[in-house]
Amino acid sequence: MARRPYRMRRRGALAEETRQRIVQATSQLHSEQGIAETSMKQIAARAGVSIGAVYHHFPTYDDAIVACARHNADLVPLPGRETFDGLTSPAQRIERLAAGLFGYYAQLPVLARVRCDAAKFPPLQHFLAEQKREIRALVSAALDAGRSDRVAVQTVTALLNFTVYRALQESGLTAKQAAARITDVILAWLGTAATRTGRRPTGKKGS
Repeated sequence: MARRPYRMRRRGALAEETRQRIVQATSQLHSEQGIAETSMKQIAARAGVSIGAVYHHFPTYDDAIVACARHNADLVPLPGRETFDGLTSPAQRIERLAAGLFGYYAQLPVLARVRCDAAKFPPLQHFLAEQKREIRALVSAALDAGRSDRVAVQTVTALLNFTVYRALQESGLTAKQAAARITDVILAWLGTAATRTGRRPTGKKGS
């Protein structure tokens, strides 16, 4: 009688192994050729499984996209509020956030493919919208939402966007250099905006 539960556990482990191979194959293909150019047949071939196995685990391509997004999020999580632990000034928090976000972008080059193909796949649109909300919340926390205003949060969020990172990267900067450059831009803008509106400036980097 003990053999049947063992067989069931073994079958379950094999099924999970197959699922992970499919997810990893999907992630690889998305990075290499884009989401829109990837087919379930290609995923099956890359994972070394039958097309039926792919559809068994992911009845639709959207299901495979969602699983791939979760896989990438587990491997490379977006920076969280712990990013600001021990930091007392908005300037320090912005510097740390820029470094964290640009480091995140550097580890997920597939984001370029995601943004390119988002209009064709609702799960990608949902992922980008959620990512934007989370980054906006981090920016609000970095600026200290009690004192910052909507324009400041919107502007800093835009300056920390993946497209800005890519533009700086394409100009020859590393992720670390790009983060330092955009931090200088943000702090300079915040200082100018504060002077113009009569508000207290954020302060210099590291202050």
